[in-house]
Amino acid sequence: MASAGLFDRKEPRQLQSANFFDGESSRYMSQATFNPPWFVRKDLDGFFGLMIDNLIQLILIVTLCRELIRLPDEYVFGKILPGAAISILIGNFFYAWQARRLARELGRDDITALPYGINTVSLFAFVFFIMLPIVQETKDPVWAWKVGLVACFLNGVIEIVGAFVAEAVRRVTPRAALLSALAGIAITFISMDFTFKIFAQPLVALLPMAVIFIAYFSHQRLPLGLPGGMVAIAIGTALGWTLGTMDGKALALNASLSLPVFTGGPLWEALTHPAFLNYFSVILPMGIFNVVGSLQNIESAEAAGDRFRTFPSLMANGIGSVVAALFGSVFPTTIYIGHPGWKRLGARAGYSALNGIFISFLCLTGTIQSVLGIIPLEAGVGILLYIGIIIVAQSFQETPKEHAPAVALGIVPALAGWGLMLVETGLRAAGTSLFQVGLAKFNQESLAIHGMISLERGFIFTSMILSAIGVALIEQKFARAAAWALAAALLSAFGIIHAYDLTAGGITSRFALMAAPEFFFGYLLLTALFWGVALTSRRHRND
Repeated sequence: MASAGLFDRKEPRQLQSANFFDGESSRYMSQATFNPPWFVRKDLDGFFGLMIDNLIQLILIVTLCRELIRLPDEYVFGKILPGAAISILIGNFFYAWQARRLARELGRDDITALPYGINTVSLFAFVFFIMLPIVQETKDPVWAWKVGLVACFLNGVIEIVGAFVAEAVRRVTPRAALLSALAGIAITFISMDFTFKIFAQPLVALLPMAVIFIAYFSHQRLPLGLPGGMVAIAIGTALGWTLGTMDGKALALNASLSLPVFTGGPLWEALTHPAFLNYFSVILPMGIFNVVGSLQNIESAEAAGDRFRTFPSLMANGIGSVVAALFGSVFPTTIYIGHPGWKRLGARAGYSALNGIFISFLCLTGTIQSVLGIIPLEAGVGILLYIGIIIVAQSFQETPKEHAPAVALGIVPALAGWGLMLVETGLRAAGTSLFQVGLAKFNQESLAIHGMISLERGFIFTSMILSAIGVALIEQKFARAAAWALAAALLSAFGIIHAYDLTAGGITSRFALMAAPEFFFGYLLLTALFWGVALTSRRHRND
C-alpha cells in the first residue's frame, strides 16, 4: 500500500514528482515515464453501460428514420449509420487518448475518459422538429435527410465556435433558462412518448423498466455486477420471445459492409437552399444546449477528480458532429452525462475505445438490423424514460431552489409543442389535417389552437426567454428582465418565434419583417413595464 505522503491531498491519487512506491517494493515511477494501460478489467463494466446507451440511440435512429421519416434503407444503412460510425469511432478514441494523456501528465492511474456518443435530445429534436415536418410538407424523405445534414453540420459548427465562447454563453444565460428548455423536451417528447410505449406492452416492458429503476434509482448492485441497462434489455428480450411478440425470422443474420461515403454534395445543396432557415429556431438553440451541456459534463468530471481541458474537449465534440454530417449522418454527437458513474465503476480509458470499435462495427456491417430483429424496442425504452426523468430532475436540482418557478415556466412552451404534435397525429389518424378542419372548429371546443401553435413555433427560444425573465424577476433584476423581453420582441419581429402559416402541407414558420406583430408589440410592452419597475425600484433605494 502506498505511503500517505505519496499523494497530493488537493488532487486525489496524483503522484508527486519524487517517486512511486508500490507495496513493499521500491520501484520508482516518475510522471515522465508513467504509462497507464489502455485497458483494465473494469473497463468492461463501463463498456457494457456505454454500449447499451449507444445501442439504444442506433435502434431509435433506425426505427424513427424507417417508420416515421420513411427514409429508404439505402440512406439509413448506407449513409446515416456509416457516418455515425466514423464520428463515434473518432470521438471515442480521442477521449480515450485524452484520458491516457492526462493520466501520464499527472502520474495517476485512475483517470476515466469522458463518455461520448450520439446526442439523445438532438436526435429527437431533429427528427420531430426538422425532418418530420419536411416529410409531412414535401412527402420527400430524402430532402428531409439533406436538410438534416445541414442541421447536424451547423450544430457541429456551433459547438466548435462554442469552444471559444462557452464561458461567455453561460454568463449571459441563467442555468435555469438552459435546463428548463431541455426539461420540457424530456418530459414530453422523451418521457411521455416512451411511457406510452411501455404501457402499450406491459408484459414485455414493465419489468425491464423496474430493473432500470432498481439499478439507477436505488443504486443496487445487480448479480455479477452486470450493468442495469444490459440486464434490462436481456430480460425484455427474453420476455418478448417467450410471449411471442418477436418474429423468429429475425434471427437470420443480415450483414453487408457499408463504408462511409462523402456527402458534401447533398449537404451543400441543402445549405444553399433557404428552406433550412425554417428550422434555424431548432438548430441554433440545440447547438447552444450541446455546448453548455458538454461544458457542464466537463465540470462534472472535474468534480469527480478528472480535470480535462475545456477547449480541446469541446472542439473535438464539434468536429465529431461536422464529420458525421460530411459522411451522411444527420445526428450530432456530444459528451455524455455520467462520467462520475463510469469512474465509480472503475472504468478508465479502454471502455471508450471499446465502445467506439463495437458501435462502429454494428453500423458499418449492417448487423444493427439483426439486433433490431432480436431485441424488442420495449426492452430498452425504460432506459430512455429514465434519461428523460433525470433531465427533468436535474433542471430543478442543479439550479438554485428559488429559481424553481422559472424552470417550471420554461417547461410550458414544450408542452404546447407536444400538445400540437398530438393534435396533428390524431387528425392524421382520422384521415384529415389541421388545414382541412380549420382553426375555428377548435375554438368552438374551447381549445385556443392559435395560442398553442404560436407558442409551439420556436418554442425552444421561447422557453429560454420566459425562464430567463422568470429568473430576473425572482432576483429583482428588472433591467435584465427588460433586456430578455426586448430579445423576444426582436425574435417575434423576424418570425423566429410565434409566427406561422397554416398550409395544406402543415404548419410552417413565417420568416419576414414584422412576421408576428402582435407578439412584437406585446413583448415591447413587457420591456417598458420591466424598465419602469427597474427605474422605480432604483428611486426607492436612493430614497
